[in-house]
Amino acid sequence: MADSSFDIVSKIDRQEVDNALNQTAKEIGHRFDFKGTGASIAWSGKDIEIRANTEERAKAVLDVFKEKIIRRGQSLKILDAGEPKPSGKEYRLPVSLKEGIDQEHAKKIAKMIRDEGPKGVKAQIMGDELRVSSKKKDDLQAVIAMLKSKDLDIALQFVNYR
Repeated sequence: MADSSFDIVSKIDRQEVDNALNQTAKEIGHRFDFKGTGASIAWSGKDIEIRANTEERAKAVLDVFKEKIIRRGQSLKILDAGEPKPSGKEYRLPVSLKEGIDQEHAKKIAKMIRDEGPKGVKAQIMGDELRVSSKKKDDLQAVIAMLKSKDLDIALQFVNYR
């Protein structure tokens, strides 16, 4: 009997992030507490840049953006927000998006599966994703449940379950 397997990935649905960004831009354009603050949110290459005339307004725009991200079904773990930095008369808050599983996290997850997972489950690192395989599908589901219960600082999705 062939092994069953699934892949662990960390992907971003860029369309949903873009929709959340557009909703945030629309909301800060309409809300009274953002009038006259120069608050804006926009793409800056592959990252996002928030601008406002005070540090607090920049953080408030980030909070609105986080709310929209959650409503769109995305994890907040994909966001890596810096601190607001003064730039002339305004503050800029860079927000980068984390995608893919880096080697350090991949090794940590593979070790976690080996140590805490059921016997006979193998995890191999394949670039920026992990392939987990086992003879029993129940063992794979136990690994998924275990990883969902852990508080890892990256967003994980489980795909290609066969």
